[in-house]
Amino acid sequence: MTYQFKIQIKGITKPPVWRRVLVPDTYTFLQFHQVIQYAFNWDDYHLFDFTDKMYDMNVRISEPNEEDDFYPVKTQDAAKVKLKTFFGKDTSKKLLYLYDFGDSWYHTITLEAVLDEKILKPRCLAGKGACPPEDCGGVYGYEQMKEVFREEPDGEEAMEYREWLGMDEDEIWDPNLFNLDVTNDALALL
Repeated sequence: MTYQFKIQIKGITKPPVWRRVLVPDTYTFLQFHQVIQYAFNWDDYHLFDFTDKMYDMNVRISEPNEEDDFYPVKTQDAAKVKLKTFFGKDTSKKLLYLYDFGDSWYHTITLEAVLDEKILKPRCLAGKGACPPEDCGGVYGYEQMKEVFREEPDGEEAMEYREWLGMDEDEIWDPNLFNLDVTNDALALL
């Protein structure tokens, strides 16, 4: 089977940032984490977890570490739990994916469809919005960066952002930028 997921970063609007992906049901949550990293163009610098709720969670799937005892539920090993074990054929199930416990990028994961076709590699079907840069300060920092580029694209702060992001002096950050072909080229590397 193949799962069709919509994954959207919470708290970002105008434009929202989301991806629709197809993933083999045999993938583990660690592999799914890697799919999300490639689909959103994250750099996989930070910790992650999958939970059913932000607070009072009943499910937590992550890479085991010494902090696990602080959670209200036993952490399941992301390298061992397969997507089909959690989702089965139940399209009503949703998860949260947290990437970077400092910037707190929460993603809502919605299982949209369970397809009979089998695929070997993940694939992105659609998406919207540029993924925020790593370590930009979470939703607030990203919104501030977009505002600087929108309101004062030639200002000093915009120039500092360009330098930090490795952009050319006259290059503009485009919050609408999403390239399906580039995303699928990246996913093909998995």
